[in-house]
Amino acid sequence: MKVLGLGDNVADKYLHTQMIYPGGNSLNVAVFARIIGAKAGYLGTFGDDEIGQHVYNTCRDIGIDLSHCRLEKGENGCARVQLIDGDRAFLKGNNGGISRKKPPVLTALDEEYISDFDLVHTSIYSSIEKELPKIRRAASFISMDFSDHYDEEYLEYCCPYIDCAEISCDDEEDIILKRMNAIISYGCKHIVIATRGVKGAFVMVDGKVYEQSPSLVKAKDTMGAGDSYIACFLINYLDGMKDAVDFSKESGKIGITTANEYKDLLVKISLYRAALFSAKQCLQDGAFGYGKKIELSVEDKKQLKS
Repeated sequence: MKVLGLGDNVADKYLHTQMIYPGGNSLNVAVFARIIGAKAGYLGTFGDDEIGQHVYNTCRDIGIDLSHCRLEKGENGCARVQLIDGDRAFLKGNNGGISRKKPPVLTALDEEYISDFDLVHTSIYSSIEKELPKIRRAASFISMDFSDHYDEEYLEYCCPYIDCAEISCDDEEDIILKRMNAIISYGCKHIVIATRGVKGAFVMVDGKVYEQSPSLVKAKDTMGAGDSYIACFLINYLDGMKDAVDFSKESGKIGITTANEYKDLLVKISLYRAALFSAKQCLQDGAFGYGKKIELSVEDKKQLKS
């Protein structure tokens, strides 16, 4: 499997400990893919400040391919964070920094690069909407995380270009299922994942709904938990579906003998693995570690006091 994160990267700045940790939805999925054992790349924009340098160097050390990234003068994306009983609480950040101001405008060479990946993941935070037609033209499977910040108009525009949509929600089951069905009606082709934190997840695959309980642990930090869930589920599912075939009639019907039976089992196994992997990520600081001590700025101290 080859996985590409396309879009946002940030550093999560933990004001109470004066530490920064690399992150960002699109980047996280690429890094988690690499941790799982897939080949991974990231295509996005880095700032030329200390934070951007740390995020870039971390990705390079992990083994993420950065050959098509952009480097721009300006602040890298930075989110200010506090932890309350292990759960993250976001304060005012810099709105994605240079990554949001100057997202990649994809070239023909970028499209050729994108076409080499099994999974391309982006997000609502990536400011990449205008590039979705190019990504669709190049990619075999596109995943997009809408978090909980989307509206109907935004979904209607983006969904026709994607194969899998992710949403974060804390609603009643009937409301979640209605929203998942709406995403499919807007044009999302294959999968909708609704993560619900400690309540687990709903996943709709080609119209069939699955529910998975979480693997509950005493979390040290929930940063990146949903991203790790998405990465693990999709890698296991997409890689496994390469083996989906129907046996010949002469083979008999003992055990699993059809692609649909295999697919049903694969979805459940992939959800199980995603729950375990996501729980494991909650036992470390930051989305995936690699913290660095920094001095707090005047604005950081102002946000901390407020």
